[in-house]
Amino acid sequence: MHVLLGIGGSEDSIRALDRTIERSLEAGDDLVVAVLDNPDSEPSQSAVAERARERLADAGLDAEVRPVAGDPGSALVDLAEAEGFDRIVLGGGETSPLGKIQLGSIAEFVLLNAPVSVTLVR
Repeated sequence: MHVLLGIGGSEDSIRALDRTIERSLEAGDDLVVAVLDNPDSEPSQSAVAERARERLADAGLDAEVRPVAGDPGSALVDLAEAEGFDRIVLGGGETSPLGKIQLGSIAEFVLLNAPVSVTLVR
């Protein structure tokens, strides 16, 4: 499976990275990590990319890590469509006090507009 993982600097993104690495190793997925330029995130895009490369190397997984410019949600959807990915994986989603999931704007946009299946890692 050709998998596109979108990450920013949040802990949700790093959790999604770790779980996607595990799945890729088990299933033999072809993984591309798109590092999003998220203005709401503290670490820089280059720092997030370096952290992803380190985690991939530690796991022994050869995957491309590529910075993505522009609006994060639109960039992921466009990339998935243009390069024929089978799935998009994102971190995110918090549970409200009433037990309902609350999505950030990027995750919501991708879920509503992606041409492929989307996996949300919580």
